[in-house]
Amino acid sequence: MPIYEFLCEDCGHEFETLLRNREEVSGLTCPKCKGRRLKRLMSVAAAIVSNGGASKPSVETHKCDSGSCAYLNLPGHEK
Repeated sequence: MPIYEFLCEDCGHEFETLLRNREEVSGLTCPKCKGRRLKRLMSVAAAIVSNGGASKPSVETHKCDSGSCAYLNLPGHEK
């Protein structure tokens, strides 16, 4: 059962919720204002990379138009 992140377009509140199936999205409301105009956000994924311990994955955050965004830096992968 995945956890999804949403942004309420009425009040700007970001929240997470556990959804058992896709049908639950239609009845979802903002826990702060009870608004129904919700936008699903892209979640930052956790990753485990085994490469002999040379370097570890890291998350880099920065400001963007929607607030703050994140990059997942994986060893051996370039942006």
